[in-house]
Amino acid sequence: MTQEACPHRSHVQSSENPHVYKVGIHGWRKRCLYFFVLLLMFLILINLALTIWILKVMKFTIDGMGNLRITEKGLKLEGDSEFLQTLYAKEIQSKPGRPLFLQSSRNISVNVVNGNKQLLTQLVTGSSGFRAQGRMFEVKSTSGNLLFSADEQEVVVGAERLRVTGAEGAVFSKSVETPHVRAEPFKELRLESPTRSLLMEAPKGVEIQAEAGDIRAICRNELRLESKDGEIALDAQWIRLLRLPEGKASTGSLSSGTRQTVYEVCVCPNGRLFLSQAGTGSTCQINNNVCL
Repeated sequence: MTQEACPHRSHVQSSENPHVYKVGIHGWRKRCLYFFVLLLMFLILINLALTIWILKVMKFTIDGMGNLRITEKGLKLEGDSEFLQTLYAKEIQSKPGRPLFLQSSRNISVNVVNGNKQLLTQLVTGSSGFRAQGRMFEVKSTSGNLLFSADEQEVVVGAERLRVTGAEGAVFSKSVETPHVRAEPFKELRLESPTRSLLMEAPKGVEIQAEAGDIRAICRNELRLESKDGEIALDAQWIRLLRLPEGKASTGSLSSGTRQTVYEVCVCPNGRLFLSQAGTGSTCQINNNVCL
């Protein structure tokens, strides 16, 4: 087919040549895009470097971070650890055979609360001392025997022996119930009430025994030995009554010119004792002023 037969074909081809469009970003837009891409890559490299540095400084590993290790039983801390806020834990224990140290610049408080956040038990140790608060306090031995127990009703000492080593001894504001009070070997036992009375009573008797020493009772006013249904027995090889007053014996009962050094013990109707020089007969003077 000749060109004359198809005049429209040449017209189409000639009309398409002047309309050519360029695809893409050119000029200042292209330069800005490259700049932002380079800036983004630079920021990514810096972020990656900082992340690697933080992982290196904090010692992040698969098992944990620094001295903190994650195990099947919980968290494991090695070395010294500092907690700036409250620590919640079910159990805190040290390595087998290693001690556990809890250190604080002010105090250490251990609190036990219920579901309503009410305080049940508190254990506080600080510069002012050691304080425990709760319904009951118990101390037991390794075998499970009770050594000490305290609550609102009573204080129980379960040890075989209670030893008080203070210079002033033990002070009790109320009564004391015990089956046995004994001093240490070669030490003195002293029961004293400086401003009030001292009362010892038992339904089946009170026994005071000194196997290798003396028993001394000292009072300012009167010392009374009273038995309601029985008797008072003084059983000893020697019985000494010191500082008894001396009564006046009748002149006829003593021989003149001799001085007696033997006395007899006389009893007044009121129970008072006094001495009288012994003679051939009784020299006790009932009407003596000692009995008045």
